Amino acid sequence: MKDTFITKGKRRELGAVLVSKGISDHNVLNAIQLLPRHLFFEPEFENHAYEDKAFPIIGGQTISQPYTVAFQTQLLEIAENDKILEIGTGSGYQASVLKLLKADVYSLEIVPELVEFSRKMFELLQLNINHKLSDGTLGWE
Repeated sequence: MKDTFITKGKRRELGAVLVSKGISDHNVLNAIQLLPRHLFFEPEFENHAYEDKAFPIIGGQTISQPYTVAFQTQLLEIAENDKILEIGTGSGYQASVLKLLKADVYSLEIVPELVEFSRKMFELLQLNINHKLSDGTLGWE
């Protein structure tokens, strides 16, 4: 899958939806508008990537609704180099948004297929995110 003018336009439209729902942090909005969310979807579901809804992914999990990601991230008021421990990497979308905000991200995932998927996504997007297969209740030493 490629990042095209169409997908970039859909991200801008998604940004406008998020603003209409109260997201005001420009850094959060910019990160979401930069990140090609469709890459986190199976190709046959790519058309749903920029809808403001959660969507099923591998391992019986879901990729969160963009508003949820934006709202949570805005509440964090992330500053450059803040250390963030994420429990449940999932597809890697939230961790990627956090990394685009220049946070130092540590992410744990218990589903092996999702660890592999997110590893590939981080490599594709050239994002240096610390992540591993682990039970999040154990924390990260």
